[in-house]
Amino acid sequence: MENISPTRMNLLQRRAQIVLALQGVELLKRKRDALVSNFFEVARQASRSRRELEELSRKAHLSLALSKAFGRPEDTRVAEISSKREILSEIETKNIWGVRVPEIKTPHLRREPWERDWNPAFQNIHLLKASEEFERLMEKIISLANEEIKIERLGGEIKKTTRRVNALEQVVVPQIRTEITFIKGVLEEREREDTFRLKRLKKKRQD
Repeated sequence: MENISPTRMNLLQRRAQIVLALQGVELLKRKRDALVSNFFEVARQASRSRRELEELSRKAHLSLALSKAFGRPEDTRVAEISSKREILSEIETKNIWGVRVPEIKTPHLRREPWERDWNPAFQNIHLLKASEEFERLMEKIISLANEEIKIERLGGEIKKTTRRVNALEQVVVPQIRTEITFIKGVLEEREREDTFRLKRLKKKRQD
């Protein structure tokens, strides 16, 4: 406490600091609670997406296997060649309680049968189904990737916010309280000494 000047001004400053620190703790805890709520919401959605992804993958590969079993090999080759295309993606940024989270957007990923470079009228139903299911599978992969990014960013911010709360609660606030106690103690001791001196002075005058 050697560097602290025990004055009433410093006492008032420390009291103002502790009020701000406690308000900061409260605000950070609210932020953390909101982040945790968002984190678990996204985590539940990601868990559902993983299950849906597994089911979509199973269906798509089954349809592809059936198309190869009941269709002509050249039809599958034509479908494979025509499926190769450039997919344009956009990156949007969302703000979740101060956390900037990128999100991948692919607006034209799924196509109608007539939008492909082969005539659906001459393809077997399993190949058409496989094409649709693989496009749905790709959509789900991108959707899950967005959710995984959110989980990572939110988890990181929760850790950072928790560290700030702990620093304020365990270091900053106790330190300020210790300084307040020290300054009050010194000021009270000075006040007692002043009172004692005044009493002595008053007694001397009376004598």
